[in-house]
Amino acid sequence: MTRVNLLLLMGVIATALYLVHVQYESRQLVAQIERAQSEARRLEDEHDQLQSAKRTQAASLRVEKLAKEKLNMRLATPAITNYVTYTPAVLESRP
Repeated sequence: MTRVNLLLLMGVIATALYLVHVQYESRQLVAQIERAQSEARRLEDEHDQLQSAKRTQAASLRVEKLAKEKLNMRLATPAITNYVTYTPAVLESRP
């Protein structure tokens, strides 16, 4: 009878140790999930900020201002427009 009790006690202790180990791993995994979710939220916020900055940089007034200031471009008017006309070349007749 004491052998059975001793085997049962060892089984209970082994099961208890395994349960502690599984709970520890479970807590570790939950902590990793929370860190990953926090990182995902941070990345989403950063993505939103970058999209906003992209829209700001591509605004037509800003692009026009940079074109005038840095590239010395100006609006096209008929006074400064050069028109090119296409005239087909005359083929030389060969004898």
